[in-house]
Amino acid sequence: MGERIALIGAGAMGGAIGARLLETGNVLSVFDLDATKVSALVAKGAVAAATAAEAAGTADFVITSLNASHIVEQAAFGPAGIAEGAAQGTIIIDMSSIDPGATRSFAARAAEQGLAWVDSPLSGGAPKALTGELTLMAGGTAEDVERAHLVLRHVASNYTHMGPSGAGQTTKLINQVLCGLGFLAVAEATQLALDAGVDAAKIPQALKGGRADSALLQEYLPRFATKDYRRTGRIDNMVKDLNAVNDLARQTGTSMPMTALCAEIHRMLTAAGLGGEDQAAVMEFFSGANSDHAAQARES
Repeated sequence: MGERIALIGAGAMGGAIGARLLETGNVLSVFDLDATKVSALVAKGAVAAATAAEAAGTADFVITSLNASHIVEQAAFGPAGIAEGAAQGTIIIDMSSIDPGATRSFAARAAEQGLAWVDSPLSGGAPKALTGELTLMAGGTAEDVERAHLVLRHVASNYTHMGPSGAGQTTKLINQVLCGLGFLAVAEATQLALDAGVDAAKIPQALKGGRADSALLQEYLPRFATKDYRRTGRIDNMVKDLNAVNDLARQTGTSMPMTALCAEIHRMLTAAGLGGEDQAAVMEFFSGANSDHAAQARES
């Protein structure tokens, strides 16, 4: 018998985490406002809960996978929330990507109610969750982070304690800086290859092992080249994270001009109606901006 876990939030990411936890033999109760998402996990062996409090009442660990700080706060401390149903000593593992300051506040509130809080945002997306290969960056006390690993070892191959509450979320923001800029760089390079008549499909292999190689290059350049926008993440979630990065940069006095531009491009894509599309749809910024110019260049 595995661990008794409650999952609050069964969207694309939470659903993948839940599926992996069930596959690895854990007992899972799940709550989401969208009954369809809950049903998908129930079909795999989960138990549906009517509220977050009900789900938490059956578990020793509660995982939240939600989209914003205010949603996490409502799920944790609102009416029929986690704190209302969880037993003393229950550990709440927030796998959402939210503001580090809000995380520190939530951890303090949880402690006042006899609950533990670990912020453990992720990198790798739903595909890596399904294979247990997520990268997790954790914030909290050493004891709580170690306890959380009893559950998180099922979904992650890389788990690092980064420091006290909020440190995991801060590390995730750093991750998003690198990813956001990386997506744009790979998309821009892909467009140049297409416009110059180079076989873009060969570029990942040609650059493999060199200094320009990366997981983003290997996974996304082929998708950019073929406009494969199957959703594993969302552009508007990147906007949320990059906005949080810019807020943190203002607080720390850190100059981040490239990140500011990256955030603006993502906001432009969202304003153009692409916010709900996969991150691969950043290719539209470059293909749309360059298509006429490239056609003219080829004709001349």
